[in-house]
Amino acid sequence: MNGEEAGARTPKDIRVDSAAGTRSRDGRDRAPAERARGERTRLERGRGALGPALELVHTGRAPTRAVLTSALGVTRATAGAVAAELESLGLIRVDARPAAPAGSHGRPSHRLALDPDGPVVLAAQVHADGYRAALVGLGGQLVATSPGCEMVGADPADVLGSVVAAGLALLRETGRRCVGAGLAVPSAVAEPEGTALNPLHVAWPAGAPVRDIFTAQVHAAGLDVPAFAGNDINLMALAEHRHGAGRGARHLLVVATGHRGVGGALVVDGRPHTGSSGLALEVGHLVVRPGGHPCYCGGRGCLDVETDPRALLLALGRTPGDSQMREAQDLIAAHGAEPAVRAAVETLTDRLGLGLAALVNILNPDRILLGGLHRTLLAAAPERLHAVIADRSLWGRSGSVPVLAAALDRGSLVGAAELAWQPVLDDPLAALGG
Repeated sequence: MNGEEAGARTPKDIRVDSAAGTRSRDGRDRAPAERARGERTRLERGRGALGPALELVHTGRAPTRAVLTSALGVTRATAGAVAAELESLGLIRVDARPAAPAGSHGRPSHRLALDPDGPVVLAAQVHADGYRAALVGLGGQLVATSPGCEMVGADPADVLGSVVAAGLALLRETGRRCVGAGLAVPSAVAEPEGTALNPLHVAWPAGAPVRDIFTAQVHAAGLDVPAFAGNDINLMALAEHRHGAGRGARHLLVVATGHRGVGGALVVDGRPHTGSSGLALEVGHLVVRPGGHPCYCGGRGCLDVETDPRALLLALGRTPGDSQMREAQDLIAAHGAEPAVRAAVETLTDRLGLGLAALVNILNPDRILLGGLHRTLLAAAPERLHAVIADRSLWGRSGSVPVLAAALDRGSLVGAAELAWQPVLDDPLAALGG
């Protein structure tokens, strides 16, 4: 502020009061211009808090402006300016009528909610039984989902072109703004190259540059947005930690079957542990039955081939079809009480328990989530699974780790969306052109 703007007064002649506005020593109100400058000053101080604030609302940890103020460690005025800026970007909505919770005697606080009409990201998942596209808003909310395709060809460019086209059709139908794209694939994804090293359950070549192919398809569709790719179980774990049964866990272990095979992930303090090059937690190749079924990795008896949907079907003497996950889950749901099905469930549960016990002893998580067919096994034989883990527990403590079912039905799709939302969470203004 120069002398002309201040009416030739020096800065020490001016007092800024966030509640009352700006007044000169003679008591005359210098609003609205000075008040506007005060608001801009508070916003400048709070720009660095925009990303953390958005992540708090995105993950449901800041339902009110008072909670946001406390969580960010800023003043009420700064938190208000931050919330107002996020609202102006179309990301959140601030309740204009603050209300105190029932029975509370404190000052009412403005409620914060994600804007239901805000931007979305395009999320895509490819698995052994097909692929699917979706539009996902902040908060992990599925806005629109395409019908699933039940064929995956051998050319990743053709498949990813088709899934992007399905997402583009959803964008046209909904008229929503797209700010990013994320892809989940059934393979370890090496970093920084973004290559799928072992797409064992789809007929893609090892080392396919899936991130580059996906990015090219997204841009060819006319979407000028960043695109990302990651392992499906890593992304499922990230989604569960932010929006599902993993909330609040500091060391979250997720083990899940894909439509074929088994994957694992570890989320530590909110971030997936992917190792030095993206390849950590390949738990599917932990041996749980020495000399068992041949595994795609060259070994035998791995978790990947001893506890997945195909393993259950083989244990029942059935020839696996094209939709093995659905076949296995339908069998347990419809015939779980029959002796043969119960015996197969118990066999797979015992093998899964051995694998989980080994992982618990190595990783010492504070929570375990199971997904895919493993979630079904947990529901069918929870006491048996816990008993196997406890029997192999070190020091008698590992057996007490909570083992829960994953909460999200489309966790890998939501996780793919989290990849695409991350630049916005890191810096909303830069990501949205502010």
